[in-house]
Amino acid sequence: MIRIGVDVGGTKIEAVALDAGGSIVERERVPTPRDYEETLAAITDLVRRLENRIGSEAHVGIATPGAISPATGRIKNANSVCLNGMPLAEDLEARLGRKLRIANDADCFALSEAVDGAARGTSPVFGVILGTGVGGGVIIDGRPLRGPNAIAGEWGHNPLPWPALSELPGPRCYCGKHGCVETFLSGPGLAADHRAATGQITEPRRIVAAADDGDPAARATLDRYEERLARALAVVINILDPRTIVLGGGLSGIRRLYERVPRLWGKHVFSDQVDTRLVPPVHGDASGVRGAAWLWNTD
Repeated sequence: MIRIGVDVGGTKIEAVALDAGGSIVERERVPTPRDYEETLAAITDLVRRLENRIGSEAHVGIATPGAISPATGRIKNANSVCLNGMPLAEDLEARLGRKLRIANDADCFALSEAVDGAARGTSPVFGVILGTGVGGGVIIDGRPLRGPNAIAGEWGHNPLPWPALSELPGPRCYCGKHGCVETFLSGPGLAADHRAATGQITEPRRIVAAADDGDPAARATLDRYEERLARALAVVINILDPRTIVLGGGLSGIRRLYERVPRLWGKHVFSDQVDTRLVPPVHGDASGVRGAAWLWNTD
């Protein structure tokens, strides 16, 4: 059975076709339009082009930057704001003439890594996005956790736990609150913290490179980041008790996180021992689009 996954990102829309074993047999990406109708057309055209190349109709799953509201059936909480309040699932099903499956992109990332990635064979799985924003997805026994509010895994919009006085009230978040995990642990949050400490305006990758080269200020910035990440993940462990935590997004490439953060989270976890694994993704940037296709693997 061929499954097509579509990942609707802020800058690109990517589609892949997976065969029954999870191998990618077709792939294509296009720039993300800024208009809703153009976005519908781009997704529809991508699916049809892939189906023409594979020679058959496929099951289609969509990864979106938001979630479908159980109350309205429309997209909410998307940073691609043209999607918010729109009946994306209904409109795409009408255009393609079939039922689709749609999930948040963090859920799709976590699902991909749980099915045949870094967390394969384990449960529960918590998939983390550390990028322009901070998100998360929960997979239990190979299925995304879907609660009544469609917000499972949204740890980025909780307050940073056990804050120091210097961390209060915290940076203002786009959601309207102060001190959200996202404001500290996103890429922009890391850069802002470094700027506040040093006066230097620089990108996260340059901060990491400078730390690797022995720059003390950059090392101090990463030390603060790791300690905050450990606190934030400790709360997830206390609530969910995941077997595996997989990091995704641009900051998941910071190799030292996987060694240092588990050393730090133990003092915040309500247990005498922490056996949760912290691992990098196997499929990297492809996890979201692969997970969208695997939405048809959860019956």
